[in-house]
Amino acid sequence: MDRGQGVKARGRSIQIDFYYLGKRCRETLKLAPTKANLIFADRLKSTILHEIAIGTFSYQNHFPNSKNAALGLKLSNQTVSQALDDYIQSAKRTCEISTWKNYRSAIEHHLKPAFGDIRLVDLTTSKIKSWIGGLSISNKRINNVLIPLRTIMNDAFADGLIERNPIQRVGNLSVRFDEPQPFTPAEIYEISKVLPQQGKNLIQFACWTGLRTSELIALEWSDIDWKAGLVRVRRACVNKHVKQPKTKSGERDVKLFPPALEALQDQKQFTYLAGKEVFHNPRTNSPWETDAQIRKTMWQPALKRAGVQYRNPYQTRHTYASTLLSAGENPLWVAQQMGHKDWGMIRKRYGRWIPEVDSSAGGKVMQFWSQISHKDITSV
Repeated sequence: MDRGQGVKARGRSIQIDFYYLGKRCRETLKLAPTKANLIFADRLKSTILHEIAIGTFSYQNHFPNSKNAALGLKLSNQTVSQALDDYIQSAKRTCEISTWKNYRSAIEHHLKPAFGDIRLVDLTTSKIKSWIGGLSISNKRINNVLIPLRTIMNDAFADGLIERNPIQRVGNLSVRFDEPQPFTPAEIYEISKVLPQQGKNLIQFACWTGLRTSELIALEWSDIDWKAGLVRVRRACVNKHVKQPKTKSGERDVKLFPPALEALQDQKQFTYLAGKEVFHNPRTNSPWETDAQIRKTMWQPALKRAGVQYRNPYQTRHTYASTLLSAGENPLWVAQQMGHKDWGMIRKRYGRWIPEVDSSAGGKVMQFWSQISHKDITSV
């Protein structure tokens, strides 16, 4: 007789019937079909269904001698390298090309050499942590390198291919942002003096708009709204590939202050008639291709000739932020101009440039307190 759905007596034993990975499974328990044993079998069936639902079911643990014992472990012999190959192939369809290239680099230069020949089921938390301890790259890079490994291990666990997920106990490393080092007006002046005119226009525009180098490279004349006095940031060029900003806040309209407008007006003589990219490489009279090209062929030599302490071109973005905040502009508005979704990043990175909004702030509270201090507080 059946005690419940999927549990029934079969001769002198009990049969459990359930579905796993789309397959109907029938397993026989060598137990006499007594009332107590049927209750046990019913509870076992409930446990199995629960484990299947939450992704922790192991056929081998419950029925090691079953012909279906390997079910769910059909890829248990798959190596980390094989899983990473499958991952990077599928990621090409969903990731930006620049992101995909970074993942591929992480796989080929770090993950495969360290874990490629290890089976997914044999990878341990201690192996991962030991490997991390021996790396000489930055914490931020380590966190990025771990992304493909996290993905394949999380997927393997969710699919029931591994009984435990070793990456769950490996947290991301803390990342400390470098302190912004904006340029002073005197430094910008010295740098501008040694730059060719197109280079001067580029740097002046960067310092007064806060655009990232990738956004400057992709900027086109059609993005300039002369009437409204805005530059519409809608794309970036990374590794020679033009893409949209990663976030919706990255697509933004940036106010053009007079120095930025002046740089554009002067740049017209060089590239305006071509009607495409605003800024060109003065050495080739063709559009810039990468940020590395700007850094190596123009920026580094200019700072050396100007006698200015070297900082990367991204510091022009910090220069823009610190200039606006020091002038007392609203931090939330500055965040919007820079493409941040909120002003949290502004507060963390540029807090020391935010002046006290009102030196009398808190005065009203103190006045209120002085009025009630001689009274019974309960009567207020």
